[in-house]
Amino acid sequence: MAKNKKKIKVAFPHMGTISIAWASALRKIGVEPLVPPYTSKRTLSLGTKNSPEAICLPYKLILGNFIEAIENGADYVAMITSPGICRLGEYGNNIKQTLEDLGYKANYIELSLYDGFKGLYRFLVQLTGRNNPIQIIRTLNIVIRKIFALDELDQALSYYRAREVKQDEAEKNYKKALNLIKNADKTSDLKKALKKGLALIESTKIDPNRDVLYVDITGEIYVVNDQFSNQNLEQELGRMGVQTRKSLTVSSFLKDAIIPKAFRKGETHLERANRLAKPYLTRDIGGDALECVSDVAYANKRHIDGIIHVSPFTCMPEIMSQNIFPAMREDGSVPILTLIMDEQTGRAGYITRLEAFVDLMRRKKRKEKAKLDLDAEPKEEEKTEETAKK
Repeated sequence: MAKNKKKIKVAFPHMGTISIAWASALRKIGVEPLVPPYTSKRTLSLGTKNSPEAICLPYKLILGNFIEAIENGADYVAMITSPGICRLGEYGNNIKQTLEDLGYKANYIELSLYDGFKGLYRFLVQLTGRNNPIQIIRTLNIVIRKIFALDELDQALSYYRAREVKQDEAEKNYKKALNLIKNADKTSDLKKALKKGLALIESTKIDPNRDVLYVDITGEIYVVNDQFSNQNLEQELGRMGVQTRKSLTVSSFLKDAIIPKAFRKGETHLERANRLAKPYLTRDIGGDALECVSDVAYANKRHIDGIIHVSPFTCMPEIMSQNIFPAMREDGSVPILTLIMDEQTGRAGYITRLEAFVDLMRRKKRKEKAKLDLDAEPKEEEKTEETAKK
């Protein structure tokens, strides 16, 4: 009797809740996912110790994730890469060489998301050694649906967290909802899990009359979506009564890079970026700079309370974005807060800046409301005429 082959263990780096989706995909094709410990101070320490000093925070955290994954028995570490003028395209070779120099034994494999659906398909064939179109298409279907479900839960959490009566109740319900999504590996099960998960978050007791601020979060996609690297930005703002909206999400990226145009609904983030960024930035300069500039223009157009731009230290495309923002402030009234993150970012100063920004937005909102109320009052001459008519 032939012995069962040992399943290979594959690890991806963390970025927010994305591990829930990729772990599901690997299980679907018969590969064992190895989810490394969630990014922590140890992860950061390992990555920083073995990285070039001037490299950005995402690089250090991804390297730390891979080291912890290999220590926990990963056979493969998978790195997302891209072409173009962002340093992300060079990270793979550097990380691979660093792991070899450190003596870590694991196979290294790259996934180029900008190759679209074909790139994902090719990656799964390369990983498993099997070309089974039906199985791979089913796998890609569930992972894409799961990513959209995770982003839908995230949006619901933002609404209820800003209005909750008991602090962190929405967060607890959200974590229960994540477990439901995590355990759903069929489309039918995923639909039920999403419905139950949303119901859990919606069971949070809220104050419907709370004066809530509305803030968009933009910047480099990794730090926008990863709670460790942005120091729980959305949670901290939620506690201050701020409802957040992430302009860059994994699902919005999929619409631009993976999902065929025939299956998309409405304008994608990149299409909007090409339209709204033009007065300030006429071409893509790498990273998420084009999207960030357009996100500020979009926030001004919608007259929300504020926008926060969060980026890793030394990220050149985001530095270019920040230099365009002053010109955009002249054409719009939405306040912009820029947060630059690295391993040296202190929590106390970070929270102080958030509190000051929230205070600024509240004062601005009260001032605008008072002006509207004043404009709405009848003038003295109008009051006299009305009295005379009576």
